[in-house]
Amino acid sequence: MCAAGRGNSSRYDARVEPEAVQGTGAERAPRQRLPRALRIARQAHFQRAYRDGSRAKGSILTVVAVPNGLPHPRIGLSVGRSVWKSAVRRNRVRRIFREAFRLSRSELPAGFDLVLIPASPRLEPELAATREELVRLARKAAARAADRASRRAEGDQKERSTSPGSQ
Repeated sequence: MCAAGRGNSSRYDARVEPEAVQGTGAERAPRQRLPRALRIARQAHFQRAYRDGSRAKGSILTVVAVPNGLPHPRIGLSVGRSVWKSAVRRNRVRRIFREAFRLSRSELPAGFDLVLIPASPRLEPELAATREELVRLARKAAARAADRASRRAEGDQKERSTSPGSQ
C-alpha cells in the first residue's frame, strides 16, 4: 500500500504488456492517406469541372466528371454549409466521401477529375452505399464526358472539312 492507504499495485496489474497485445488485432493500422496527387486542390480545376464537366446525380451524391489527362482519377469535395451547419457533420460527410474514393479507386474511370457534391441537405451517408453509388455515378458521368468530347471532335472535323479555306 502507498502512504495514502490506497493500493497502488492494482493500477499496474491491469496493464497489458506489449507482447501480449501483438497479434490480437489491437495494433495500430498504418495510415492510409490519400496522396496529394489524387486530390483536386486548385480552384481553377474546380471551376473547369463545374463549367465543362458532365454530371450524374444519385440519392447520396452528385458526381461531376471532367477529363484530366492523367493516368488516374482525382477527387475534389464540395460540401458547403447548406448540407450541415455544423462543421463536425460536414467533415464527417467529407471523410466518408474521401474513404469511398480511396477504397474504390481501382474501380473508378482513369483520367478524370471527379468532384463529389452531397445530393441533399442534412445528408448522413453510409460508407458501403456511398461506395456503390460513387462507382456507378462516376462511370456514368465519365461516359457522358467521353461522349461529349467525341461529339465535339466530330463537329470540329466537319467544320474544317467544309470551310472554304480547306480546299
